[in-house]
Amino acid sequence: MKTSLNKRRQHLAMLAIIAGVFFAADDQTVVVTIIPSMMTDLNVGVTELNKVSWTITGYLLGYVAVMPVMGRLSDIFGRRNIYVIGMVIFMLGSIGTAMTGSMYWLIDSETLRNSNFGNSLGLIVRTTSTIEWIVVTRIIQSIGAGALVPVSIAMVADIYPIGKRAMAFGLIGAAAEMGAVIGPVWGGLLTKLLDWQWVFWLNIPIAIVVLSGIYLSFPNTKKNKGKVDYIGAAMIAGALCLITLGFSYLGQSNTQVYFYLTLGVLCLIGYPFLAARISNPIIPLALFRNLEFVASNIVNILYGAALMIALVTIPLMANTILMKSPMEGALILSRLTIAIPIGAIIGGVLTKKLDRRIPSITALVMCGMALLLMKYWDQNIEDPLMSLHLIIAGLGFGLIIAPVTVTAVNSGRETMKGAAAGVITTSRFIGMTLGVSAIAAWGSGQFQDLLIGVEVPLQSVGETATQMSTRLDQFQTTLTGIGVSIFSDFYQVAGIICILAIFPCIFMKKESSSY
Repeated sequence: MKTSLNKRRQHLAMLAIIAGVFFAADDQTVVVTIIPSMMTDLNVGVTELNKVSWTITGYLLGYVAVMPVMGRLSDIFGRRNIYVIGMVIFMLGSIGTAMTGSMYWLIDSETLRNSNFGNSLGLIVRTTSTIEWIVVTRIIQSIGAGALVPVSIAMVADIYPIGKRAMAFGLIGAAAEMGAVIGPVWGGLLTKLLDWQWVFWLNIPIAIVVLSGIYLSFPNTKKNKGKVDYIGAAMIAGALCLITLGFSYLGQSNTQVYFYLTLGVLCLIGYPFLAARISNPIIPLALFRNLEFVASNIVNILYGAALMIALVTIPLMANTILMKSPMEGALILSRLTIAIPIGAIIGGVLTKKLDRRIPSITALVMCGMALLLMKYWDQNIEDPLMSLHLIIAGLGFGLIIAPVTVTAVNSGRETMKGAAAGVITTSRFIGMTLGVSAIAAWGSGQFQDLLIGVEVPLQSVGETATQMSTRLDQFQTTLTGIGVSIFSDFYQVAGIICILAIFPCIFMKKESSSY
């Protein structure tokens, strides 16, 4: 599905693709800073936080579930067609979310209220003013956004020859990371200046500009013949949703965890039997017979898990051990997150010039060593040591994006680039979900174990205020020590995961063989 473009159209297409990826990543994290305003507007109490969390979980589910499917559909129906469909779905979800709590004008008029449509209008107003409405519209958004990333990667592979893809993939990785970093800042700024709904209203003109760029620069690629494997698509999407849900409940003592994970794994196990019986499976099994493709996905899963452990642990330690405010914790984390896109661009340059194993292994060594050094952080950690560790880890996390993506996308036939892009993108999110779920479950259990024998100090009869204060200080010191111990273990696990990921990197070569 190779596409020949002149330099001008090639650059315009790349600019539009980068903008689209940035856009999708931004909306993934933008909701973090607007949740309090959402809760206030909709009168949602703290006791309903489990519902609010679905504005994030639901987005993640839709995002992950459609990636491999949409990537493959772009192989069948053409890149531009699927990209446009994805962006339109994203826009519809954005409009739905932006409408939340703003439909009361429908019943402001007494004439409308008393008309035959009065009850229906009232139902619309009530429905669009609930947290459940936001969850549903966010899921619609995520289905569109989830299509943009793998299709964008496949589009880059269409317009650049194999030798020139590395730098382009590095730029896409940098755009995705910058979007995720800027998302919370963008959300907080718009909420302060306007209303939180404007975060989603402004998606519409931006999406139109991106779509215009794609239409002007990227021709519709040739379609591959064959029927769409709808059953396989449903199995893959269902499996990813169920496994993600299972991971999100990990650590809770209920049957939901086992139900979701078991059903998800059964769907995955059943898929190869289905795919072997049809001529055009949604995820071609031939991809998984390529050792380099499998190796790059294993690396991506491990990388995603280590990255997520770091992203969660750093601000949490800053808040609880270093006694920093949430804003200060975010600024500490930014030293790592801002280094990631820089590393991604460097990774693109190195991947173009060197054997892909060199930047990959270098990246994992950097991440692994930095995280293992962070294991020794305690309440006395200060700059410049803190910043040095964070920047090295961030550069490493960025450096690996291009070589892993290039290996995966180049390892299959030209007609499978979309499917390969979808799978490699999904594998990272599976790793991230597994990473955050595992530390939540393990950390909670470890904290309970370490608290055994530690008693909360209560003032005894005849005890002076000074004595009580001394015991409280000792108790606080004990809690701090427990926290440092847990966070130290988190960093150590993340570092070991990075080191373990070096082994599959050995099977990633400079030039991929075709089958």
